[in-house]
Amino acid sequence: MSLKIRKPFVAVIGAGQVGATTAQRLLEKNLCDVVLFDVVEGMPQGKALDLMEAAPVEGHDRRIIGTNQYKDIEGAEIVVVTAGLPRKPGMTREDLLSLNAKIIKDVAANIKNYAPDSKVIIVTNPLDIMTHLAFKATGFPANRVFGMAGVLDTARMRYFIAERLDLIPREIDAVVLGGHGDLMVPVSSQSKAQGKSVKQLIPAEELAKIEQRTRDGGAEIVALLKTGSAFYAPASSVCEMVKSILKNEK
Repeated sequence: MSLKIRKPFVAVIGAGQVGATTAQRLLEKNLCDVVLFDVVEGMPQGKALDLMEAAPVEGHDRRIIGTNQYKDIEGAEIVVVTAGLPRKPGMTREDLLSLNAKIIKDVAANIKNYAPDSKVIIVTNPLDIMTHLAFKATGFPANRVFGMAGVLDTARMRYFIAERLDLIPREIDAVVLGGHGDLMVPVSSQSKAQGKSVKQLIPAEELAKIEQRTRDGGAEIVALLKTGSAFYAPASSVCEMVKSILKNEK
């Protein structure tokens, strides 16, 4: 007997590190059922089964199925797109442009066909360009196609400030503007720790280093991992956005 997915559910396209971890977060936060899609036969099914076998221990009542067929995303409230090649050391996000653009065009066409009323969250790099491409390729209204990175870039800056001040990250509010890449603008003048401006708490020279580390946040992890890119924090960032949409948090 196969599991029946209940609405509202989220479809995750791409069952690699980011996609599978996103699915795990959504289930274990008890937010929604999940359809996990990938073109690699057996991989999404295997990861879905593994996650369901964790459910009795984790104590949630959510369901996930893995699939290689786009038709299974039909009726999804939100489609999260993580499909694409990850960065390797020395690569910029833009180096992935041509390869990942082909993938996003195909994914977008299938979203348009099978989940025409869904909201779309793009995670694939180079993120801002892929988000615009998905917007054009789906033909969806602008308010239904999002890029994930604003949440991620802000989270990285919040952590770096918290680390420097030995505070809990949730006590930090940070503002990061611009794209998900070298043109990102961390705004220290609008960032606060326990309600106080970080410019009052951290010397300007150290703040400048934190701003640069925020810009280089993804590259720092790529250099350490050597065989892939970040996935825990990106998955958490997606989950925050999904929660906001599903719960209509405005």
